[in-house]
Amino acid sequence: MSVVLVGISHRTAPVELREQLAFGDAILLEALKEVVDRETITEGLIISTCNRVEIVATTSRQATEGIAQLHEFLERYHGCRPEMLERHFYSLTDLEAIRHVFRVTSSLDSMVVGEPQITGQVKQAFQMAQDARTVGHQLNRLMSRAFAVAKRVRNETGIGLSSVSISFVAVELARRVFDTLKGATVLLVGAGEMAELAARHLNSYGAERILIANRTFERAEEFARELNGRAIPLSEFERNLSEADIVLCSTGAPNFLIRPDNVHQALNARRNRPMLLIDISVPRNIDPAIGAFDNVFLFDIDDLENVIASNLQEREREALRAEAIIEAEAERFVASLAEGDLNQVIGTFRREVGLIVQTEFDRSRKRLGELTPEQEQAVHVLLNAVVNRLTLPVIKQLRESEDGHSVLLEAWRDFYHRDK
Repeated sequence: MSVVLVGISHRTAPVELREQLAFGDAILLEALKEVVDRETITEGLIISTCNRVEIVATTSRQATEGIAQLHEFLERYHGCRPEMLERHFYSLTDLEAIRHVFRVTSSLDSMVVGEPQITGQVKQAFQMAQDARTVGHQLNRLMSRAFAVAKRVRNETGIGLSSVSISFVAVELARRVFDTLKGATVLLVGAGEMAELAARHLNSYGAERILIANRTFERAEEFARELNGRAIPLSEFERNLSEADIVLCSTGAPNFLIRPDNVHQALNARRNRPMLLIDISVPRNIDPAIGAFDNVFLFDIDDLENVIASNLQEREREALRAEAIIEAEAERFVASLAEGDLNQVIGTFRREVGLIVQTEFDRSRKRLGELTPEQEQAVHVLLNAVVNRLTLPVIKQLRESEDGHSVLLEAWRDFYHRDK
């Protein structure tokens, strides 16, 4: 049995091609049942996300035959041309395939190293394959181990601790300024996508009041309903500035919307309780002079990107530790697969030899005449000793051989099954 994998990712193919080859939920079950033919491909699952399309499978034949079968499936199902497969697809077998599955599940092969979404996406792909009944003992073992490895990487490294998106950095900065976000009030000035994401993350970490001031009031109302917040006209946001512990500014205005006198008045009303202001607008909408005020923490888009760059470097350092974990886990898993195959070979070999010995004894049984129960027991002990004498040297050789047990197995099959 070999583990094989073919796929494309953001590293090897443009988004247009990944979109063309994606397996949506509507067709995934059908595709899974088609790719697993139970002859060449015995088990399989498909991971299809915006950044990758991969088929993980087991084959009962040579790995090259399994990969060829998967290529044929892709050519047939998606109309892939052979040159497309050769140019954009990667093909991996056994240790390389297992290592890749561990890396993907642990978010080491993601566009943003350490992002947490991919583990959930792989779990969903595995669940779909279980629903389609296209995974069995081997892929169940592999994926269970992959999820355990991903958990170990999360627990033993800091790969996911440093924020690497604008929205998560906003949360990180807020948690540095305030002991807790519980009960905090957030004011959005403009409801751009990054500001909305940041507001959602702040809300999930305990911020209770969300005030949204947007040029399109209907959009502010819509977002306010989603977060149980309150919409206010953009022209009136200064009146609510003193209520805000955290201000996220993201508009297309060409000038400063928040000026020093606005913040000075807000601080007086707040009795100098600290304020965090995050300006992700370009051009900037918060006057940088405000950053000199006591009890004000002001960050613009460049500040946030510097934090992200620093965090990415930290993640890369942690990724080296994660790679070492994955390498050791992959080698251990491959060894466990080989050990499982070897135990199966040894068990089958011993049963076959035992059957031969028993058959030969049965042919000569009449010549022995009537046997007492004690003699019958002695015969069975003798037959078992003969089986041990015949098999133990071979078993010893199998266990000591690093890669020769498959050759010995084939020789044994040829010798005992010539007429089968």
